Amino acid sequence: MNYRAPWWLPGGNLQTIAAAKLARTFLGPAPLFRRERWNTPDQDFIDVDWLDKPSAPGAPLWLMFHGLEGSSSSHYALACAEHARARGFGFAVAHFRGCSGELNLAPRAYHSGDHQEIAWILERMRKAHAGPIFAIGISLGGNALLRWVQEAGQTASKQVSAVAAVCSPIDLAASGRAIGRGFNRQVYTRMFLRSMVPKALAKLRQFPRLFDEAALRAARDLYDFDNVFTAPLHGFRDTEDYWYRASAKPHLARIRIPALVLNARNDPFIPAACLPEPQGVGQYVTLWQPAQGGHVGFPTGAPPGQATALPQALAGWFAQHSA
Repeated sequence: MNYRAPWWLPGGNLQTIAAAKLARTFLGPAPLFRRERWNTPDQDFIDVDWLDKPSAPGAPLWLMFHGLEGSSSSHYALACAEHARARGFGFAVAHFRGCSGELNLAPRAYHSGDHQEIAWILERMRKAHAGPIFAIGISLGGNALLRWVQEAGQTASKQVSAVAAVCSPIDLAASGRAIGRGFNRQVYTRMFLRSMVPKALAKLRQFPRLFDEAALRAARDLYDFDNVFTAPLHGFRDTEDYWYRASAKPHLARIRIPALVLNARNDPFIPAACLPEPQGVGQYVTLWQPAQGGHVGFPTGAPPGQATALPQALAGWFAQHSA
C-alpha cells in the first residue's frame, strides 16, 4: 500500500481522528443494511448486517469483523460498504456480542482472541453465500480473525479465499501498554471505557456476582478492565495471560491461506517496533507497513478528506487472490 497522508494531516493521531470523525465514507446516499439475527449454540445471539443491495450470483462477499466497540456504522465499515456497493459485491458486518446495539444474553462478551466465535460465524456464512468470501478484520477483529486462520490451518480455505487484518494489535501486550500512556490514555482509553464500562455493568445486572463491581469502576485503563472483566469471563487467568495467549503475532507462520497484515508505522495504538518482519511470517502472509495512516485512518484529499484509500487497497489485494 503506497499511502501518503495529505499535508493537512501530519501525524498518526490526526490521521486516525480525521478518518473517524471528518472524512467522507460514501459519495451518494448512505449505505443501507438489513439485519439478520443468528442464534448461537450457547443460547445467545449475534447480529449480522448485510448491505441492502443484491449482488450478482457468484459475486464476492466482503465479510467484516469490526474493531473494539465498533459496528456497521463505524467509518471503515461504511467506506467498505460503499466500495462493495459500487462494484456489485456483497458486504456484511458480523457484530461481536454486545456491539449491535443490544445487550447479549450470555455471561460473556467478546475479546481479541475470539477465534471460536469467528469459526462458527464463517461456517454459517459459508452456507449462506455461494461465491468467494474475503474476510476483513479491523483492529481487534483482525487479531481475532488471524487467530482463527492460525487455528484452522489448511481447512481455512474451505471457508474463505483470503483474509486481511487492518491495523490489528497482533502483539496485545505492546499495544496495551501503548494505549495506556500519555495522550492515548487521556483520549482513546477514556473513549473506549466510556462505552465498555456501562456495558459491563449491564452484564453484571444480568448476572450478579459475575465480577467485582468496585474493581471495574476503579479501572482507568484497558489493562485494569481486562483484568476484571475480559480475561476472567473468557477463560483467561488475568490480563497478562489473555494478552499473551490471544496475540496473533507469534503464530503468523502457521497461516496457510493468503493473509494481508496491514499496519501503519505511525499507528498511535501499535508501536512500529512490535510489528512483524518478513522472515517471521511465512509464505502466505503479506505485510504492508506504510509509514503513515494512523489507526484505521488512511484519509485522502482536501479537508474534510475521504476514506476511500483503505477499501481500494483491500480490493486490489483481494483481486490478486480471487481464484
